[in-house]
Amino acid sequence: MRMNQTPIDQHGLIGNMNTAALVSCNGTIDFLCLPRFDSPTVFAQLLDSEKGGYFSIRPTFSDLTYKQLYLTDTAILVTRFFSDDGIAELTDFMPVHEEGSRMTVIRKLMAVRGNIEFEIQCKPRFSYGRISHEAQTNEMGIRFTDADGQELQLYSEIPLELSESDVVSRFQLEEGKTLCFILCEESKLCKESKTPESSIADLCKTYYDATHAFWKTWTRQSTYKGRWREIVIRSAITLKLMSSHEHGSVVAAPTFGLPESLGGERNWDYRYAWIRDSAFTMFAFLKLGFLDEARRFMDWVEQHCLNESLKLMYTIDGQTPPQEEELSHFSGHNDSKPVLIGNGAVTQRQMDIYGELIDTIYLFNKYGGHITYEFWKKLSKEVEFVCGHWRLPDHGMWEIRGEEKQFLHSFMMCWVALDRAIRIGDERSFPYPREQWYRVRDEIYDFIFNEFWCEEKEAFVQVRGGHALDASVLLMPLVQFITPNEPHWQKTMLAIERELKLDVLIYRYRNEETQIDGLDGEEGTFTMCSFWFVECLTKGGQIERASNFFEKILGYANTLGLFSEQLSKRGEQLGNYPQALTHLALITAAIELDRNLGS
Repeated sequence: MRMNQTPIDQHGLIGNMNTAALVSCNGTIDFLCLPRFDSPTVFAQLLDSEKGGYFSIRPTFSDLTYKQLYLTDTAILVTRFFSDDGIAELTDFMPVHEEGSRMTVIRKLMAVRGNIEFEIQCKPRFSYGRISHEAQTNEMGIRFTDADGQELQLYSEIPLELSESDVVSRFQLEEGKTLCFILCEESKLCKESKTPESSIADLCKTYYDATHAFWKTWTRQSTYKGRWREIVIRSAITLKLMSSHEHGSVVAAPTFGLPESLGGERNWDYRYAWIRDSAFTMFAFLKLGFLDEARRFMDWVEQHCLNESLKLMYTIDGQTPPQEEELSHFSGHNDSKPVLIGNGAVTQRQMDIYGELIDTIYLFNKYGGHITYEFWKKLSKEVEFVCGHWRLPDHGMWEIRGEEKQFLHSFMMCWVALDRAIRIGDERSFPYPREQWYRVRDEIYDFIFNEFWCEEKEAFVQVRGGHALDASVLLMPLVQFITPNEPHWQKTMLAIERELKLDVLIYRYRNEETQIDGLDGEEGTFTMCSFWFVECLTKGGQIERASNFFEKILGYANTLGLFSEQLSKRGEQLGNYPQALTHLALITAAIELDRNLGS
């Protein structure tokens, strides 16, 4: 096993709402796709320490320790280096509104105490490490050009040395002095390359001031003033970093190939816009008062999703994602293979997406957004599809790779689709086949109560005729399908505690018992499900227990307040990182709990 890869959760996220980079706690950018989220990587050391590429800046001291933090209410990341011989600080960010450049990374270095020697290594590996490149020195730094003509320019205030086609250089920085480095994709700025050296620092300052102001202005729009504001706003910023500034869509995570279990085969590509994840994200944004994000998402949905049959996932510009492909030359994070790009679930049927999308549209309409009649007519066609197909088996929200089954969660969200569509139609006086929609909604409700209740388990179960529990059932009271004081629900909560809960950690299901996902091995606990459990406790009136539960879950975040998808047996973050579903579940749990504590 290659142990020189930094653990998943020892990274911070920076981005410009078109792509994003992971910066490790030791000052290394070891994951970056360009020019956008789902483009090939240029740095992917996180997935292969030899072939992936990276961009590091760090002191040469042998006794270094590190610490990372975000500047409050921003996506500006600070990495500090500590040694007996000195203290240094590296500030990383990506400007949001850039003219003439789609991707720019700013790296500002400062010697806080002592005269410090640094080493800079910039080793791009274009197109997932599959294409060779050349490097040339120019008057502003180094230009990298791959075999297909893609360019990166590294601007520097000091001369840099090349080792073959990579930057490997050392330099001294006096106490109190700063240096700026700018890495940008081919752009007007890069092509001119005539900016005097003295202006690089000025450009960094201009970018810094604009980026700092952008994030401060954006976070001030939030209407949330309750408890745990810092972690809530950090989660909101994280979701914003996974949003497309150009298109209004949201990726499930900015990474691919990060394992759900070390050495395992569940290493998916999450750099696409799932309808489910995007809708849940907009739900969180609406709850926090970010109406513009929801409005732009609705425009994206109308333009790309409602003109034909609704798909499970899309690229950020509304196209169909590519089929799954293995990067066989990558060793994987800690030898976790295969490393996959594209997503095989793109052809799956998952009926729950209709409910999640229409629920968010209902909330958008409720909180001040206004859907047009043309939008309603398109949406009504999707509701009609649910009416005619809700009984179909599917692959479920967990994207089971085995055979299709009748999943409780899918049926429940079909009920939500009908219920919310009826509410929208009534509130806006839109025409719709009232008798039919009411009848189908009620049929689904009865079907769930009659077909998914297991007397042996005394709980609602995962699939029709099965006995396994599934944490997605926790959404039952959250989507108002059932009340918390319903005896069936109270028994289900007890069953979840018996079979899926470890202190404050929740498994989504016990795969080692059911093998339902068609894959070998076990996986970690799902942090999103822990936040759902908090909401269920809160709605059930167990406020003090919910508050303690919530505080303990927050303790599993990394030092920056970021979460991936799962937690390992050792409490390590696993899966693609950071994960939108986890952070949006944190937000909604905090809002619900704060509201009840206040009352």
